[in-house]
Amino acid sequence: QVQLVETGGGLVQPGGSLRLSCAASGNIYSINAMGWYRQAPGKQRELVAAVTSGGSTRYADSVKDRFTISRDNAKNAVYLQMNSLKPEETAVYYCNALIRKNRYSVEANYWGQGTQVTVSS
Repeated sequence: QVQLVETGGGLVQPGGSLRLSCAASGNIYSINAMGWYRQAPGKQRELVAAVTSGGSTRYADSVKDRFTISRDNAKNAVYLQMNSLKPEETAVYYCNALIRKNRYSVEANYWGQGTQVTVSS
């Protein structure tokens, strides 16, 4: 079994900051890309940021220069530092990882259960 567990969501005022964490555990041989997605009510899930095992990153245009994704390969963890948050960024934030369970298996996509981020005064 593979499990992704997110922490760090909550309520923050506009302009504030939050840091999300996600740790992968279980039968893990290797992790390729890890990332964060978000889904607001009535909207499709969208990519926020992603990072490869080598450290290459990419961001949604709307969060560039405000959000920073990082990962700790030794801990199978990925983080999202979110600054200058806006009310329209209220959403459930999901951790995602492309994981190989053993040297013979193909990579599979895994998701966390999601953590609520609410930006409101």
